[in-house]
Amino acid sequence: MSEFVDVLIIGGGPVGAALARSLADAPLSVMVLEAKSSPAADPRVLAISCGSKLSLERIRAWSAVEHATPISTIHVSQKGGFGRAILTAEESGVAALGYVAGYHEIHSALISGLDPEICIEGACACEIDLSGDFGAVDFDYQGKRRQISARLVVMADGGKLVEHVKGIEQHQHEYGQWAIIGQVRAEKPHLNTAFERFTPEGPVALLPYGEGFSLVWTARPEAAQTLLALEKDEFLEKLHEHFGDRLGKFVEVGPLSGFPLVLRYSQPIVAEHLALIGNAAQTLHPVSGQGLNLGLRDARALAREIMATPIDDIGSSGMLSNYSSRREIDRKSGIHFTDSLIRIFSNEIPALRAGRGIALAALDCAPPVRKWFSRKMMFGIGSQSIL
Repeated sequence: MSEFVDVLIIGGGPVGAALARSLADAPLSVMVLEAKSSPAADPRVLAISCGSKLSLERIRAWSAVEHATPISTIHVSQKGGFGRAILTAEESGVAALGYVAGYHEIHSALISGLDPEICIEGACACEIDLSGDFGAVDFDYQGKRRQISARLVVMADGGKLVEHVKGIEQHQHEYGQWAIIGQVRAEKPHLNTAFERFTPEGPVALLPYGEGFSLVWTARPEAAQTLLALEKDEFLEKLHEHFGDRLGKFVEVGPLSGFPLVLRYSQPIVAEHLALIGNAAQTLHPVSGQGLNLGLRDARALAREIMATPIDDIGSSGMLSNYSSRREIDRKSGIHFTDSLIRIFSNEIPALRAGRGIALAALDCAPPVRKWFSRKMMFGIGSQSIL
């Protein structure tokens, strides 16, 4: 194992692996430290935007994702109020607005194309020193403490390490909500339609996946615990009552899990010899499915900046400043958009309910606005984020 590399990536999840894949053909030494050792299959399901799919195609990873379900239509509505909006791939001029695939399949597609010596599993980064000519990271591996230095250290994960980086502040807001996730099947077929339904307790999303749906049900903590404790038939009845009759009754549900929701973001996203991407830069509410897609755009932008920089200047303040400025508009817009959706829609204020209905109805009656909105959701905000 080398003790010096040009680029050291902490976190071997989809975003960190995507960055490593993006740099695979560059004349650079790259290493990925992944804390998990031989991780078990992750049951989560991810929403991949059209722009992210194009990005994964460019790094030759998408062809290995064989079980992705395309989203041709997105249906947005609010419970207990009028107004709805329908976005379609045809209107936006794309084959699909996005795709739904298993986390494990996407991650495996990215990791499988890397040299096994590049990704070190079971390596847990524990300390970082950015005060020297290069970044230095201490990590535990096979029962021993080791250190590796790099021109540029990239954190795709490792939020606890970020807390100790001078000059970077972590901001956090707890939503007082939990997300319940799992797979469900309804009486009616999904027809490649994704549903986002806003309720006072939080949004409920149904994403077409295989023959059924991937469910993300947002609820207050006490309600989430109650729902998770229900028998399957009771849970399906509650979901039908909560979502409505658009898909008929829900007839099948797989294993369910839940976790608290929080907005967490770092500011700035660079320091001496250090860049943040993905979850280390921002962790978003799952509404609208922007978290992973924003992280993949981080990885794409940083890869471009690295490859456009002379090797001796990788990790320099100039290079990092360029990366930070290129990501500012898209990143801040993504954080503000998802946070605003929750603040505006997760309440029972009558005036806001009426305003939400008017906004949804206006969006549905304005094709140019719908197309603009869809493309920003697919490709990000700002010219530097369009892939």
